[in-house]
Amino acid sequence: MPRTRSAAPSVTGLDRRAFLTAAGAVGATTALALAYGTGAAPTAAPDRFAPPLVAPEPVVAPPVPRVPYAEGTTLATVATPRGAAGYRRLAEGPGWDRVVRAELAAARPGRDDRRTVLASFVQFTDLHLVDVQNPLRHEYLRVRAAGAWRPQEALSVAGAVSLVERVNSLPGGPATGAPLSFAMTTGDNTDNNSSIELDWFLTAMSGGRITPNSGDPRHYEGVQNSNHPLYWQPDSDLRDADKIRGFPGVPGFLEAATRTVTSPGLRLPWYSTVGNHDSLPGGCCTPDDPFLAEIATGGRKLELLPADEAIRAYLAVLGGPGPGRREFADLLKAHGRRARSVTPDERRVPFTRAGYLRAHLAPRYTGPGPHGHGYTAADLDADRLYYSFRIAEDVVGVSLDTTDPGGHHTGSLGSGQLRWLDRTLRAHPYEHVLVFSHHTSTSMDNTVPDPAHPAERRHSGAELVALLSRHRNVRAWINGHSHRNQITPHGTFWEVTTASHVDFPQLARVVEVTDNRDGTLSLFTTLVESGAPSRTDFGDLSQRGLAALYRELSCNAPGARSDLSGGPGDRNTELLLKRH
Repeated sequence: MPRTRSAAPSVTGLDRRAFLTAAGAVGATTALALAYGTGAAPTAAPDRFAPPLVAPEPVVAPPVPRVPYAEGTTLATVATPRGAAGYRRLAEGPGWDRVVRAELAAARPGRDDRRTVLASFVQFTDLHLVDVQNPLRHEYLRVRAAGAWRPQEALSVAGAVSLVERVNSLPGGPATGAPLSFAMTTGDNTDNNSSIELDWFLTAMSGGRITPNSGDPRHYEGVQNSNHPLYWQPDSDLRDADKIRGFPGVPGFLEAATRTVTSPGLRLPWYSTVGNHDSLPGGCCTPDDPFLAEIATGGRKLELLPADEAIRAYLAVLGGPGPGRREFADLLKAHGRRARSVTPDERRVPFTRAGYLRAHLAPRYTGPGPHGHGYTAADLDADRLYYSFRIAEDVVGVSLDTTDPGGHHTGSLGSGQLRWLDRTLRAHPYEHVLVFSHHTSTSMDNTVPDPAHPAERRHSGAELVALLSRHRNVRAWINGHSHRNQITPHGTFWEVTTASHVDFPQLARVVEVTDNRDGTLSLFTTLVESGAPSRTDFGDLSQRGLAALYRELSCNAPGARSDLSGGPGDRNTELLLKRH
């Protein structure tokens, strides 16, 4: 039986006009539960392992706006680089229009006045909260690939908190005005599979104080004060490679970057989906390796490699489940004298699957709920990182674990999880199903066996598309991983891939699902930036100023791709579907 958890209690259906009339009087508790459909459909019996369906705690939400609205979203304005070369400053630029995509169903006139709202929520993906001082990192690959280290990474916590602040300020779905009922993170919440990063992520989402520093609490120990010209040295007069490209000197940057940040936490219930950087050290290494834990928590940090050695290590990352124990051991043995002495820190230890689950279940991270953020004690007992949950009266969510425990950055599903997914979809034939995962259909090609289940077959993205296509109740597959906005039709459902919040343009996505009451559904997708200003003041090292600098540095990062925002049809959209 599927294990379906509740995001909110159900309510009777309301049409759009009635909703807009009554919305101002609807309390926040009810707002979280709104499921505006045409009536209840049969549901599967509750799983015997599922917790009772409990309403989330009331939250204070902004007033529901007149709709559609654009303020606070990329419909109104987008941080836009000025100039064509060199270090480019950001400023407010024109917003992105909403594009209607009718590949899967015709757009019928009058649907704006007929539609009812089924779900309204937010997707975060690829936050990549980074402990930049972790000795396990592969920064030395920058000599081969500029994108192996990003100048903005030390500000990832300030950037993530600013995104939380933006979502808290949204008064509802931009297309319908329906109150946002939850947020879903679709993986790579952490960058190095590090316990301290997991604490930062859970605190940013649930609320509290974060000090983005590890090792010596008195000062930073990493590549940005190494005096290596390969890396941007913001506090130094050194003419490093990035300053030659136009990067500024920012005195006080490293002290500010390791200063305590305060997160208000999301005002919405939120759910968690796991990614490869969460499950695997470095996003690609075989987990549960004592040798990797020794490197991560130890006192030697390799920051430079000769170009030929870096090329070999880079190809090992691309070519298979590595660099693993042998590659790391060989690197450290050959270049131990190059390694920098740093302060050991046990908090950097890579977390296990069980550790990931226990952290989500810890009461101090519950915030607005739900407790466990989708995961339960039963999942901990079963060593399981996938689940289903109730979004609304007629809408079910499914969170998948697409990381291959055998290693590598691409993904797949094991046969056991694929069978569970098929059973879950069969159990909800008359409801709308939204599937969440980290990997995309084109990045699930990893057939490395799971060390814990060596005989179990692994399944590709194409096989997952085929399974989802057989179930006409699947409306969307929502994911990340590629760091690029891309929306793909798959015959009966849409695959919605959202850009990251570490690489420019640093976005999250609001999704609203409506029944148009004409035989079609619409999925509205609206991108949002963090709450930081578009313009950056190099002298403003406040929490807000650092979040703005985080975005501008990401725009200028050497090796950064220029196509991550996608095309107009991948950004703010209305996606039409037939209602089967």
